[in-house]
Amino acid sequence: MKIPGVELFINFGNTEFSIFVTRLKIMHYKHLFVLISLLFSFFKGWAQEPAPTRIILEKADSWTYNKEIRQNVQRLIGNVIFSHDSAFLYCDSAYLFEAENRVITYGNVRVKLSDTLNLYSDSLRYNGNTKVANANSNVRLIDNQTILTTDTLVYDRKTQIARYDYWGKIVNDKNNLVSHHGYYYTDKKEFFFKDKVILTNPDYKMFSDTLMYNTVTEVAFFYGPSHIISNDKLDSIYCEKGWYNTRKDFANFHDRARIYHEASMLTGDSLYYERKNGFGKAYHDAFLIDTIQHIILTGNYGEIQRKDGFAFMTDSAVSVMVEKKDSLFMHADTVRATFDTTQHIRNVFCYYKVKFYRNDIQGMSDSIVFHASDSSLMMYKAPVIWAGPNQLTADSIRLTFRDGKADSLKMYNTPFIIQRDDSIRYNQVKGRNLLACFRDNELYKVRVLGNAETIYYVREEDRTLIGIDKAKSSDMLIFLEKNQISSITYIDKPDAHLYPEKQVPEQELKLKNFKWLEGKRPLSKSDIFKWD
Repeated sequence: MKIPGVELFINFGNTEFSIFVTRLKIMHYKHLFVLISLLFSFFKGWAQEPAPTRIILEKADSWTYNKEIRQNVQRLIGNVIFSHDSAFLYCDSAYLFEAENRVITYGNVRVKLSDTLNLYSDSLRYNGNTKVANANSNVRLIDNQTILTTDTLVYDRKTQIARYDYWGKIVNDKNNLVSHHGYYYTDKKEFFFKDKVILTNPDYKMFSDTLMYNTVTEVAFFYGPSHIISNDKLDSIYCEKGWYNTRKDFANFHDRARIYHEASMLTGDSLYYERKNGFGKAYHDAFLIDTIQHIILTGNYGEIQRKDGFAFMTDSAVSVMVEKKDSLFMHADTVRATFDTTQHIRNVFCYYKVKFYRNDIQGMSDSIVFHASDSSLMMYKAPVIWAGPNQLTADSIRLTFRDGKADSLKMYNTPFIIQRDDSIRYNQVKGRNLLACFRDNELYKVRVLGNAETIYYVREEDRTLIGIDKAKSSDMLIFLEKNQISSITYIDKPDAHLYPEKQVPEQELKLKNFKWLEGKRPLSKSDIFKWD
């Protein structure tokens, strides 16, 4: 028969004991309390931590004791050696407080903490119970890879953590680090620096608010506003979080990270960068900015290879030709830039489904090249430009800007200009090649070279239709005012006729290869992302 009861669990240190108490009438609560109290008393001594190890005097040239100076204090002089657990303490002289299990040492103090870790100072206080050492004056903590120097240092042998609170410096390989406060985790070989951190390298300097440094991997981790500046002043990096491998010179940055190279800047939500060869990757809201050429490349992923002289953006890629009054925004599947010898953008290549927008001019093409040398756009494969009421198409188009304004236009092979006259009628000009000029961002002169043809609706000032002018000639010169045709001059063998509207069949109101593409025209910056 199972006896009803309750099982109690009692934990002492790392061991758990269980007691089964029956629910008999003779077992009262006060008896249960007495039982538990006795058990706690029985295990009390067993559960306590072991007694601390005593500091042992191994050697001294002389020993003195004078209770009148201080009771229970021993004075040791000359080649003094103490041991405590696995550590050894060497000094010129010391006071041993045997009852308190602590020592105060002076002169050429050295603590051998392990085979590879030694602590040096002019004086040191060590408590054998807490295993904490307080070193003062000319303090050096040296292992096989790093030297830490400071004026005061606290070292805890239990946690293996060294701490300084007023300026410290470490030397590790080619790196020198200085900070106001610092911790050294000797088992992990990691330093944690806080407040006014400076890392000096033969090639650059790092300035940080908070930094962690691993002396084995030589990787620095940033946890606050940080700057890295090359000694030649050509490169600088800013981030608020990230890491830098000082041995291999590559890094990963987050939180408002920016890489500057002379007059250009690469930024993104996160950056990967190899400083020696100038290779970088940018992720999410990435920007490459050239402040000399006034060009911006942006996208959600980008790469830069300064050694090979190019960069590219993709995933919502946009290039911006910056102007004070009216910048040009151009979107493509991929935007690629090449650099000149001074590392400034020379050309921008936009390819696959390109659209651009400015307030005064818009366009689209399969691919476009921007030449920074003359501020020109070269458009290939089904290019279209919209300028005011004019639609311009050709096999290829070259559009040139000057002082931030559209300046000239060259259209090669089957150029075609269409201008809406009203809701159903269109003025049209086509030929073999075409040259055009802009004034104040408006077309004002067009020269058609070879096989020129026009269909033009002639109207009175009040817009009353006079007739339809159909003409052909070898060449043609057209002038416009406020985007409206003001005159047409036919050059060499003209064949021009003005017809009443009713005498022109509808099928003859459009020249061959007529295509009205107004529905594809970007009407805002956001429309450059719409292709279909």
